[in-house]
Amino acid sequence: MRVFVTGATGFVGAHTVAALRARGHTAVCLVRSRRKATDVFGTELPELIDGDLGDTGALDRGCARTDAIVHLAGLTAAPSRAELFAVNAGGAHAIADAARAAGDGIRRFVSISSLAAAGPASAHASPSTGDEASPVSDYGRSKLDGETPIRTLPLPWTILRPPAVYGPRDTEFLRLFRIARRGIAPVFGDGSQRLSMIFVDDLARAIVDCLEQDAAPGGYYPAHREITTSRALVEAIAAALGTRVRVVSIPRGLVRPILWISDNTARLTGRATLLSADKADELLAPAWTCSPATLEARTGWRATIPLAEGLQRTAAWYQRTGWL
Repeated sequence: MRVFVTGATGFVGAHTVAALRARGHTAVCLVRSRRKATDVFGTELPELIDGDLGDTGALDRGCARTDAIVHLAGLTAAPSRAELFAVNAGGAHAIADAARAAGDGIRRFVSISSLAAAGPASAHASPSTGDEASPVSDYGRSKLDGETPIRTLPLPWTILRPPAVYGPRDTEFLRLFRIARRGIAPVFGDGSQRLSMIFVDDLARAIVDCLEQDAAPGGYYPAHREITTSRALVEAIAAALGTRVRVVSIPRGLVRPILWISDNTARLTGRATLLSADKADELLAPAWTCSPATLEARTGWRATIPLAEGLQRTAAWYQRTGWL
């Protein structure tokens, strides 16, 4: 299968391209920088198409002679709300339009959204059907808006809403590893927030399985069935590093002022931050959990890497490559 991949040089994208190649598929990758592509893929470069989601010509070239599309490109943070929506929502509209224009040659479309599009779980139930839509941040709202053009495609489509993704090459979890290594780490609230997680190799395998299976169009949650908490996660990271950590609780009443300061500092310097003011409801939610049951039933996929093993593999990679 010839697969056009957006976001191919990103964290999840690099693992997805590797999984596609391991299954005998050909990856055609949209890239903004050939230098970064070389850094990610080494000498065995996949087929590259120069451009980004705003380049309709590049998208048309990528969709030509293509059997399937994996849409991964997106932002988790941006200097402004407008930029976040331009990429996460506008970019999804652009790739969906290119897929429509390509005609009947494209047999499947897999788009990677986020659990943030569904919103936090309640104390009694976790999202499972892929139809939930109660985002509490601009990031979640932008990812939900990006699902709309995919859901109207006249071809088989799948939307995956992963929870927190971790593993080798990830720069976001790298911050947590560096903090835990110092021996003291903060958590928002009392550390009891319940979390679903997914190791990146399991997610990449879910993406390829959805390409190869004839699952009914819909949204699914690729997640490990294991549930952790924010406190237990920090402690598990420390254990993977072979150290101990003192977890310090940040009172809930201080969360919004801290995020306000972080957000305004970032705006003054013109940079993006994951700790923006509108993330307060995400950080204070009781749970970010989801159920993979529907995805498992329809594709046979199941996450196989438990948290402790995944964190150990991630820590080893960070240390081996000098990131940690």
